[in-house]
Amino acid sequence: MGYKVRQKNIIITFFTVCVLILVIRLFFLQLINKEYKITATNNVLRYEIIYPSRGLILDRNGQILVDNQSAYDIMITPRELEAFDTTGFCAIFDLSSERLDQMLSEIHERRRSIGYQSVIFLRQVTNEQYTRFLEKSYRFPGFSVQTRSVRNYPSAICGNLLGYIIEADPSFLEKNPEYRLGDYIGRTGLEEYYEKWLKGEKGYSIYLRDVHNRIKSPYEDGEYDKPSVPGKDMITTIDLSLQTFAEELMHNKVGSVIALDPSTGEILTLITSVGLPTKHLTNFGAYYSQVISNPLKPLFNRAIMSAYPPGSVFKLVNGLIGLQEGVLKPETRYSCNMGYKVGSLTVGCHRHPSPTNLMQSVMMSCNAYYCNVFRSILDNPVYENIGQAMDRWQEYLKSFGFGMRLGIDIPGELSGSLPGTALYDQIYGKNSWRSLTVISLSIGQGEIGTTPLQLANLAAIMANRGHFYTPHLVREIPEDPSFSPEVERKEVMVDEEHFSVIVEGMYQAVNAPAGSGATARLAAIPGVDLCGKTGTAQNPHGEDHSVFICFAPRENPTIAVAVYIEQGGFGASQAAPVASLLVEKYLTGQIHPSRQWLYERTLEQDLLTRHLQ
Repeated sequence: MGYKVRQKNIIITFFTVCVLILVIRLFFLQLINKEYKITATNNVLRYEIIYPSRGLILDRNGQILVDNQSAYDIMITPRELEAFDTTGFCAIFDLSSERLDQMLSEIHERRRSIGYQSVIFLRQVTNEQYTRFLEKSYRFPGFSVQTRSVRNYPSAICGNLLGYIIEADPSFLEKNPEYRLGDYIGRTGLEEYYEKWLKGEKGYSIYLRDVHNRIKSPYEDGEYDKPSVPGKDMITTIDLSLQTFAEELMHNKVGSVIALDPSTGEILTLITSVGLPTKHLTNFGAYYSQVISNPLKPLFNRAIMSAYPPGSVFKLVNGLIGLQEGVLKPETRYSCNMGYKVGSLTVGCHRHPSPTNLMQSVMMSCNAYYCNVFRSILDNPVYENIGQAMDRWQEYLKSFGFGMRLGIDIPGELSGSLPGTALYDQIYGKNSWRSLTVISLSIGQGEIGTTPLQLANLAAIMANRGHFYTPHLVREIPEDPSFSPEVERKEVMVDEEHFSVIVEGMYQAVNAPAGSGATARLAAIPGVDLCGKTGTAQNPHGEDHSVFICFAPRENPTIAVAVYIEQGGFGASQAAPVASLLVEKYLTGQIHPSRQWLYERTLEQDLLTRHLQ
């Protein structure tokens, strides 16, 4: 009997506690917490969005690449729209009456979906228009002004690197419910990649409406307003002064320049030319048709998207693979009689002293030498067949970062193209191709395609004698201590000991005396031990492409550079001067008087006509 009484008491106590909890909760919701009341009375409240300013983007020395300035959008609230002074409205904003009628008609068609919301009617009106509108706003019921910040660019360069801001489209909004119609997002470049840091958090102010849907006063004296939170500033790895100088050197040329610190992977300059001017970024929609119709494709980021043949700079890789595979020694000599000839096949070469050893072959950029080296790699008897040898060769190249994305922190990077056994079996049939079939790969031609970023990475590998770091553009986000760039050190599949002879060849290519056959003497810098390699990449659509990679100083290098100039001709003629002038400016702060003529000649070169013909 006592057990039943206890059980009854427990049940009564349980229900009493539940009722008490419900009463307390109801009291809290009704009298203390007004959030639910705000939601319930939303039809008499108006929320005005406060847009945050995006985070600043700075160079490595604190120079501003992107900041913000105020912009004004004219908003319309269809539910509040009444007859207004259309003539005065058109006069302020330079609209025709027909255009105004069309815009109002479009708003009327969306009236049901818009509801009590305010939507953008005119974007980024001028300061003068904004002031004139405020003076006469009483004539335009249903219209208001929304202030937001837009991007401002103190420098005219870096457009493709930075990216642009654009209004979020429906497909983006569907995938990202935290955004709403009218929000702006980063598109391409750093603006897109680092959107979650740069965008900040929106705020809002809440206002009461009267029975006529007119604003009366702030709700609860602004107690439930939410301030906006600015986006986080970021410090990039870019050296703005060096970037500016490189842009100057690439004037009227089409191609790319990438300079990085080989000891960290930090990118000092990243240029695509002809690129996107920053004046187009502030209001990109207004310039879109002009940009998209430009035959030079300024939106195309050549530095990370182009898959070019690397040309003769690729000989460095084949030489290192030959050394690692044991089919080549530094003292190995091959002859060249204006090229490599087997039966009806000829791979031409320029005139130079012959025969050459490995170091001299780099210095003189001998095609015949590397045809022999490449055949030794693929016909190596330690492999059962050429397919196995080719697969091994492909593994080496992947360890150098070819045929893969390096992981740079802007969107759009391509992997390039890296041929292998599967491709050639498909083209020629299994066991139906030989080393001579793919001999063009020996000199960086044929089916291989590399990005300028990958070539800059190769220059860093040579500087480091066998390793590289993930190339990256952002060094620090001061307001986010947890942030650190995703950088990984990677080793290539070639031992460090094999790099010395190749590096010596690169040094001699620039610094050997006249008459030695060195291909890059034009790039020599007084007082700087520059190591470089020229490349001339065949182009079936016009003049050959001009290529040059280099690093300096020879010991403890601090800069590695790749320059790729479309239809620039011989590597030493266009790309080498740009690269060496850039290195000289970075290491010495000036151009030596003995090289002023080269600087002036580089500025005067105009290669755009080759692309526009």
